[in-house]
Amino acid sequence: MTEPFSVPVTVRGYETDVQGHLNQSVYLQYAEHARWSLLQAAGIRQADLMAKGVGPVVLETTIQYRRELLAGDETEVTCVFSWTEGKTFRVEQTIRKTDGTVAAVITGVAGLMDLKVRKLVADPREYFRALAADPTLFGL
Repeated sequence: MTEPFSVPVTVRGYETDVQGHLNQSVYLQYAEHARWSLLQAAGIRQADLMAKGVGPVVLETTIQYRRELLAGDETEVTCVFSWTEGKTFRVEQTIRKTDGTVAAVITGVAGLMDLKVRKLVADPREYFRALAADPTLFGL
C-alpha cells in the first residue's frame, strides 16, 4: 500500500490556548487544509467544483486527541478518502509529530452537494474521477 497523502504543518504560537496546547478548533483547520491540499494535488480547484455545480460538505467529524501539540511542533497531516456505495464517503486523517507520535485522529463523513437543488449527489466518486487529473490520490 502506498503512503497516504500528507502535508506538513508547523504549530504557530497564536494557535495555542492558555495551557500552551494547540487549540481544539485548530485541529479541524489543519484537517481542512490537508483535504483541500489533496484536492489541489489531484488537480481539482474550488473553481472546478463550482463549474460542475457541486461543493464538498462535511456531515460528521470525530476527533480523538492522543497527545498534546505545542507551539513550534512540526507535524504531518494525512488525508485518505474511503468510498462506500452511495452519497457519502469517509475521510480519515492523522496528525502526527515528526517523531511519529500520533497527536490526533480525525474521521469524518462527507458528501458532494448539488448547489442548485441543495441535495447530495448520488455518486460523488464520478465527480472526483471526472475532475481529477490524478484520481488515484482519492483511491479511485
